Amino acid sequence: MPDLSLGDDLRGLVDAAPSPFHAVAELTRRLTAAGFSELAEADAWRLAPGGAHFVVRQGSLVAFRLGSAPLADAGMRLVGAHTDSPTFRVRPRSDVRQAGYRLVGVEPYGGGLWHTWLDRELTVAGRVVLRGGRTALVRLDGAPLRLPSLAVHLDRSVREGLTLDPQRHLVPVWSRDLDTEPGLTEALAAAVGASPGDVVGHDLVLADTQPAAPAGADGTWVAAPRLDNLASCHAGVTALVGAAPGERTQVLVANDHEEVGSGSTSGARGSFLEDVVRRLVAVTDPADPQALPRTLARSRLVSADMAHAVHPTRYDRHEPAHTPQLGGGPVLKVNADQAYATDAAGGGWFAERCAEAGVPVQYFVSRADLPCGSTIGPLTATRLGVATVDVGAPMLAMHSCRELASALDVPLVVAALTACYED
Repeated sequence: MPDLSLGDDLRGLVDAAPSPFHAVAELTRRLTAAGFSELAEADAWRLAPGGAHFVVRQGSLVAFRLGSAPLADAGMRLVGAHTDSPTFRVRPRSDVRQAGYRLVGVEPYGGGLWHTWLDRELTVAGRVVLRGGRTALVRLDGAPLRLPSLAVHLDRSVREGLTLDPQRHLVPVWSRDLDTEPGLTEALAAAVGASPGDVVGHDLVLADTQPAAPAGADGTWVAAPRLDNLASCHAGVTALVGAAPGERTQVLVANDHEEVGSGSTSGARGSFLEDVVRRLVAVTDPADPQALPRTLARSRLVSADMAHAVHPTRYDRHEPAHTPQLGGGPVLKVNADQAYATDAAGGGWFAERCAEAGVPVQYFVSRADLPCGSTIGPLTATRLGVATVDVGAPMLAMHSCRELASALDVPLVVAALTACYED
């Protein structure tokens, strides 16, 4: 029986991270336990070779271990992932009352398979902002929310296909419309030990309450929410913590807002990673005005986001010569229109690192008659000018409320990323 301990560890991370803010908290917990220390963006940084640190901006994180050589001489090895997943965001004025029920107003976030959220036990999670600027993480206990399906007896046309209007149909039920029952704001305040009047804002998402679990005939599959892309966050942080220090600086970036285009201060289109890299260069090589472009020219980024495994019954939607399998190892993602940043040089470099680590490599391209999704790879490559390769673990049911991957791929992806860090 293969070692599935890293699969168990992945499930633990997913369960601990129902929102991007919880994901960052779990990543920082793991980094702190491994000896990394937090830096504040507002402080002046004093860094030494071998120093291991992390920086948090909203729902994003950059962690790094400084190499023994100046960045301009040795460059960096970077791994990128994202902390967000398709879900629903709670609206600022969320108290909705209709038909004798109390509901919570939400709007879709990202391109989810929204029908998979029906009839599941849901909660809300994220951060609450309290009077005075204090923030607190929150995840409501139990399963206070649900999106109930309409009975087939009331809509026979559903047999021909389900159409959901997000404004009218995807509004989760909280309770009966009774003023004696606490609403969402009261529940949030109670969860963080404050009064309802102290809650002045929130960034909240819906989350499935069913824990991640082993699945499949042999128990080697991972059934869980948010595998896209917490599985890559898990692999990235595990590889960074376990990688041997060297001359090159090793960096992990986990951006928020990838699912909605990355256009934010903490997204891949924003300045977060560039700001950190500029500061590292300035601290380690302050006298060289060309140190930043020299650093980037010597660096490589592995953009890690989940990949499409071939579907068992819809295999016709895949390019026939590129059909990744669950458990078959990391997938190199290539797209002629640059939806992925992989080119021949970057793909070859990644394949060589995998060969050194004894890791098999699979390939994915979209059919020529189908559009291709994208990720942070091309965005980061465009902003920084750093050589980038897009990879990911294979999975099924991407963007479903509950996705499916293989625990066999977890150690393979970790080994591949570790080899890239140690290159």
